Amino acid sequence: MENIKLVIFDLDGTLVDAYAAISGSFNYVMRRLGLRKQSARSIRGLVGWGDADLLKPHVSKVDLEYALNLYRLHHKASLLRRTRLYPYALGLLRYLKTKDYKLAVASNRPSKFSHILLKHLKIGKFFDYVLCADQSGLAKPHPGMLNIIVKRFGFKKAQALYVGDMVIDAQAGRRAKIKTVIVTSGSSRKLEIKREQPFRVISAIKLLRNLL
Repeated sequence: MENIKLVIFDLDGTLVDAYAAISGSFNYVMRRLGLRKQSARSIRGLVGWGDADLLKPHVSKVDLEYALNLYRLHHKASLLRRTRLYPYALGLLRYLKTKDYKLAVASNRPSKFSHILLKHLKIGKFFDYVLCADQSGLAKPHPGMLNIIVKRFGFKKAQALYVGDMVIDAQAGRRAKIKTVIVTSGSSRKLEIKREQPFRVISAIKLLRNLL
């Protein structure tokens, strides 16, 4: 893929393992509302659509705004305690910058928490642009964020690569007509991902270097 100039990354499940932080904040809300605690596995399956959609299946419409405020207040601290980069993610970002790739983030996670993650994990310096769903108003699987990012850099879509971990990432990439690589380290099952026919499916983020 010698013509690739721009690599766009999702965060959660792709570069960052924040599932413990998300589960902790989710079950904190459940306790505060007197609701049933959920397993880490079931919570993981809801990750990727944004925090409001994470809570909606378990919280009434009446309580949703309050629950969301509780979640966000707790989550700011939880992210600092319970997140980590996936193995080799840091080395990959360093490598890509030495090769003069432009790097960007496209995440459904709210921008406030995306920037907390980037700063805490000390990877914000690698990215030339960060765009989140609450800024664009276009959450994945809508292709809008990817289209905006490519246009911002002035590249052709054939010069861009998108890297995510979920079915919705594969869908967003296909709809944007951008080559998409899906890492199976996230919350979507490999069979579900393959149905969407992304450009490549890889088992670990370190393998992206081999493709590039």
